Amino acid sequence: MSVLVRPAAPTDQSRWRELWDGYTRFYEREPDEEITRHLWARILDDGVPVHAIVAESDGAVIGIANYLLHENTSALTPSCYLQDLYVDPAARAQGVGAALIDWLWARTRAQGWATLYWQTRENNYRARALYDRYTPHSGFLRYVLRNPPG
Repeated sequence: MSVLVRPAAPTDQSRWRELWDGYTRFYEREPDEEITRHLWARILDDGVPVHAIVAESDGAVIGIANYLLHENTSALTPSCYLQDLYVDPAARAQGVGAALIDWLWARTRAQGWATLYWQTRENNYRARALYDRYTPHSGFLRYVLRNPPG
C-alpha cells in the first residue's frame, strides 16, 4: 500500500471526524460534539500549538494523528507530544501507523524539537508492538486529576 502523510487540511474535516470518533470510542468515550468542534478549530488555527496530520492512500484518508508542541523544563527546544493516533481498522497492519510516526519523527528532527513522545494503554498490545519498534517503554506511569464538569 502506498501511503502519503501530510498536514490535515480543511477539506479533511469529515473523514478526520469519522476517524476521530473511532479513536474516541476505542478509548471507551463517546464523542463530544463541542470538544470535537473546538479541537478541529484549534487544528486549523496557525496560532495554536495543536496540529493534525493525515495518512491517505489512493486519495482516501485512512489514518490521523493529532499532536501538540510545548515547551519543557529539560530542553532548550519544544517537545512534540503525539496525543492521538488512529488508523481505519480496514487499513491496519499495512504500515499506516508507522508512516504517521515516521512523518512526525522526520519533522521533529528537521525542526530541532527536543523530543517526540506518546503514550498508550498498557493493554493496547497491537499499538505497543508498533511503538516498541521505535523505542523501549519509558517506564513512567501516568497520574491524572480531572476537574469535574460544570
